[in-house]
Amino acid sequence: MPTSIITTDDLREFKMELLDDIKNLLAKQASGKIKKYLKSSEVMDLLQVSPGTLQNLRINGTLPYTKVGGIIYYDAEEIQKVMDANRVHHGLNS
Repeated sequence: MPTSIITTDDLREFKMELLDDIKNLLAKQASGKIKKYLKSSEVMDLLQVSPGTLQNLRINGTLPYTKVGGIIYYDAEEIQKVMDANRVHHGLNS
């Protein structure tokens, strides 16, 4: 296996490329372009709930979903709306 020498300029260039990639990912996430629809396993991971709890959220109408060919999809934007709508504020004036 050939040996190659890495210079400080190489490291600096790598750092700049890495920072650009991270900035692009953050911009995509902020604009909501990463994923529009999530599968059940992704929603369970996101919300930290069990399969039974996720099923109850579907059945009682808390989480809207779409079923295509036996696979259930959830709109990531709708999940965020549900989370925002159910936010509990505890304040001194309540």
